[in-house]
Amino acid sequence: MTRHIMIDLETMGKGPRSAIAAIGAVEFDPYGQGLGRELYHRVDLASSVAAGLVIDADTVVWWMKQSEEARAELTNENNVPLHFALYDLAQMIAIDGHPADTIVWANGTSFDFPILGHAYRACGMGQPWQYFNERDWRTVRKVGPNVAFERTGTHHNALADACHQALHLQLVMARLHQLDVAEAA
Repeated sequence: MTRHIMIDLETMGKGPRSAIAAIGAVEFDPYGQGLGRELYHRVDLASSVAAGLVIDADTVVWWMKQSEEARAELTNENNVPLHFALYDLAQMIAIDGHPADTIVWANGTSFDFPILGHAYRACGMGQPWQYFNERDWRTVRKVGPNVAFERTGTHHNALADACHQALHLQLVMARLHQLDVAEAA
């Protein structure tokens, strides 16, 4: 059974070695409705830096300009070590320890996936998905039919962003299906 998981990161940089501040993920069916199992971890930035990930000053300044709710991603006594958050994400992605049937989505394959891949390597862990199962929500959003979708949740909260992206993707896919049916008729 193929599963789909939308992943979103909040980071302290834009490059592949960026320190991870939060990981959000949600299981969903791109051809269905609603969302499934969720994962959300605020990551202890000190553990990201200890693993060799880096904090970019421009990104810190950008975070300082975000909402109070968004900045809460960075400061919370419930933050977990990076390796713990990565382990939990790997457990969510794997099916009986095998990632082959899991499709992972992100808002741009040039951001989330390289950062996560580097973080897994930095923590001595294997990447829990197959490279050929990476999917790009940003491309679908830009080239698919324009489907308006009101944003809910806190912007730059990793779980809220992942949920928004998954729900919006479902609407785009439903609209694409409607267009296919109309063309076939």
